[in-house]
Amino acid sequence: MKGMRRQVGVTLVELMVALSIGSFLMIGAVQVYNQSREAFVVNESIARVQETAQFAMDTIEADLRMASNWGRQSRGFAIVGRSETGDPNPLTAPTGAIACGALWALDLGNPVTGDNNNYGLPCPEDPMGIGVAQPNSDTVTTRRTTVAVAPLQAGRLQIQSTRIQGELFWDGNVPPAFDPLGSETHNLLINTYYVADSSTLIPGVPTLRRKSLVVNGGAPSIDDQEVAPGVENMQLQFGLDVDDDNTVDRYVNPGDPVLDPLAGGFLPGAKIMTVRIWLIVRGVSPEAGIVDQVNYAPGDVALGVYNDAFRRMQVSKTILLRNARS
Repeated sequence: MKGMRRQVGVTLVELMVALSIGSFLMIGAVQVYNQSREAFVVNESIARVQETAQFAMDTIEADLRMASNWGRQSRGFAIVGRSETGDPNPLTAPTGAIACGALWALDLGNPVTGDNNNYGLPCPEDPMGIGVAQPNSDTVTTRRTTVAVAPLQAGRLQIQSTRIQGELFWDGNVPPAFDPLGSETHNLLINTYYVADSSTLIPGVPTLRRKSLVVNGGAPSIDDQEVAPGVENMQLQFGLDVDDDNTVDRYVNPGDPVLDPLAGGFLPGAKIMTVRIWLIVRGVSPEAGIVDQVNYAPGDVALGVYNDAFRRMQVSKTILLRNARS
């Protein structure tokens, strides 16, 4: 009919060209999405490992930096009741506080101690029996105090201190020799950090744990706490001042003869000024496309090449003990 317009459309060739272009665009979009997702997963994995390393290091550092803080003074040998040879009035260690050794809670003359490449405490590593101490990993014990909040709690190991002296007690009563207005009460904090080969929270994953002095049932006790799953190894070295000039003269491993009163190389005047710490931290699960071929050698131990699919990071830091200077 003359009045009807002719209808037009695309040819088969034009349709095929359009479909081809659209397909290429969709394939490109999918590839961009996959690459973005892979980058996100990698960045997330790196962030988790970095976060674990930062948290573990900050937790240990807080204790190390304040070691030998006994309230109003920082001289452990001025605290009456410490479990040290020559103390005229040593405190009888409460039963619950000696599970990790008679000196564990009361060795205030040594605010920082450790074991080199082993777990040396007599108390079991993980009381739940899930993990044991990671081989070739150090331990470190820190001793310090924090301000006590009234009313005082019976069963908590505490120190009453002035600028020149102090005394340990755990019955909730300030020792009569101290004027409450001229002295302060502080809670004793003892923590031992070590690495276990399996986590309570994520079985099969190595973890940083700590033994802590707590109160349980109105008496001092020792609690084992999980700190950071993913920490695989910890190494330490102590920076020593051996000539009383308040500077570091040498670095030694925990348990070095220079720190052992029973060893031939013992130096009575040596004191720990700094602690150098290394942590090896890994992801909690293997990742596709990763083969860890780094040769790890933190501190004095050679861990070698893991050659597995876990992402790892080695971090280190040197920490100054604020109360070590005389």
